[in-house]
Amino acid sequence: MKPAMDEGLVASHIAGIVPYVPGKPIEELERELGIPSGDSVKLASNENPLGPSPRAIEAARAALLQAHLYPDGGAFSLRRALAERLSVLESEIALGAGSNELIDLLVRTFCEPGDEVLTSECTFLCYELSTRAAGVSFRTVPLRDYACDLSALLEAAGPRTKMVFIANPNNPTGSHVGRRAFEAFVGRLPERTILVMDEAYIEYVTAPDFPDALRYRDRRERLVVLRTFSKARGLAGLRIGYGVAPAQMVTYLDRVRTPFNTSAVAQAAALAALDDEEHVTRSREVNEVGKAMLSAELLRLGVKVLPTQANFLLCELARSATEVFRELLHSGVIVRPMAGYGLPRHLRVTIGTADQNRRLVDSLRPLICP
Repeated sequence: MKPAMDEGLVASHIAGIVPYVPGKPIEELERELGIPSGDSVKLASNENPLGPSPRAIEAARAALLQAHLYPDGGAFSLRRALAERLSVLESEIALGAGSNELIDLLVRTFCEPGDEVLTSECTFLCYELSTRAAGVSFRTVPLRDYACDLSALLEAAGPRTKMVFIANPNNPTGSHVGRRAFEAFVGRLPERTILVMDEAYIEYVTAPDFPDALRYRDRRERLVVLRTFSKARGLAGLRIGYGVAPAQMVTYLDRVRTPFNTSAVAQAAALAALDDEEHVTRSREVNEVGKAMLSAELLRLGVKVLPTQANFLLCELARSATEVFRELLHSGVIVRPMAGYGLPRHLRVTIGTADQNRRLVDSLRPLICP
């Protein structure tokens, strides 16, 4: 008798992983519901509604002419530009296929069975996915008022805690860790522990007490700062992000990452986007105007809206958010239900253009104000 297909096929720690479910693609929605092409709005994945940096598009097109050649495996030009921009050494820059890959590389490189990764509840799901895929113990502490509770993280950290992830601003709540609390935390976290600050949304931050983690590298040796080109610079589809870490840590990451992990097109586009401050400024402005408009309109509808330092809003409804999400799909509007984060009555809504935001409000009104 033959064994079942999955009997002994996969490691137990892999079998128990719940796959990451990304925001529903526009093409899939239009295909499923017969919505005319281009008549849908996606406000589910925190993408830049203005699209890519125009300079990045031009650079990507030029790079495609050399697509038959392998990319620079060391990404010399991009690493040098980032080092100059951030006032760090080139040897302290690590590149990945989005900051997601760097999260995965960090866990695989520096953690082993017996270690523990610690983070908050209701934060970026990829911290857990990467940890469990590596066969490493994963633990969370509750949020406090929808924000990362640094005191709880300190209390939970022990001799097995090899890595702590903090998303600042946090996804999906949009909250941030303030400077005073962060400074106390940095000084008290055990030296053995690697602190990973995920600042994917830093370009959208306006809070005066936000602590730029790069400024604390002299206070903590085992500090890694992650950032991305996916959000304000609009290159989510090219998958490129970066981290700043001690040079010795970067050398170990380079041993584990796959060769040519960032494409030539992505490197060229990122290099051009890095200098396109006009696009970033416009993206911030559109976000601030949209944030104010959406917050006010949703509050008028009786929707509770949490304050945010990112390009999305976490909204609490009086009914099942998954039901509302499904109903919105028939209006050609895609948002993100948060049941998978333990928030069954919450939607995460990306802040879009003025027209996209109005489309959302008009589509949502009859669903919650019948």
